[in-house]
Amino acid sequence: MTNPLYDAATIIVPMVFAIVFHEVAHGRMARLLGDPTASERGRLSLNPLRHIDLFGTILLPVMLHLAGLPVFGWAKPVPVNYDRLRNPKRDMALVGAAGPATNFVFAILSAVAIGLFARVLGPHGSPGPVATFVLDNLKNFILFNAFLGMFNLLPLPPFDGSRILRGVLPWPAARLLDRIEPYGIIVFFVLFVILPQVAPSLHLVDRVILPPVDWLIDGLGQLAMVVAGIPASGQVGV
Repeated sequence: MTNPLYDAATIIVPMVFAIVFHEVAHGRMARLLGDPTASERGRLSLNPLRHIDLFGTILLPVMLHLAGLPVFGWAKPVPVNYDRLRNPKRDMALVGAAGPATNFVFAILSAVAIGLFARVLGPHGSPGPVATFVLDNLKNFILFNAFLGMFNLLPLPPFDGSRILRGVLPWPAARLLDRIEPYGIIVFFVLFVILPQVAPSLHLVDRVILPPVDWLIDGLGQLAMVVAGIPASGQVGV
């Protein structure tokens, strides 16, 4: 029988920190490239309360869940002042890439940590309650980081992928993305909430996001086994 409080703890903790690290990475990269706006406003903190958006982090996911719709959400975006960046067009792409890159790095580190746990326990070892809790958090941390990183690479406003794309496109195409940006939330709802209900075969999460996420998670599972010293036919439960 599952414990709802335990399940909530092993889901909420890794989800919140995956989002927080993602947002802080944007701010730190912006500061490195000349824009200290996020630092000036106290948004480089790892305190989750500084990043919670009442609607995007709490109300929207709850409403979508209650309605039986795909659950999405977001944190309060870290402020970046385009004009304070040293090379705005290029640097904004780097700021956008910092979030997903950080998610992928933490997913890799979590897989390594799971592999080390398995190596220490040995083939016949059994983790205690604390170790089990840590391992379950690490597994979910991999899942959330992999999904958040891949999802944000979509080349559509308001995702980070659009920032990266804007940095490499010629100015006319970049300005087209700028014109779409104010309608990003509408585009988001149409493509990822409404469209799957109207045409399930066009469910973009299932068709576009989940295949590379599954590929990444499979690769991280292989990495964990290598670290654990387990043959490829073995299993560490990533």
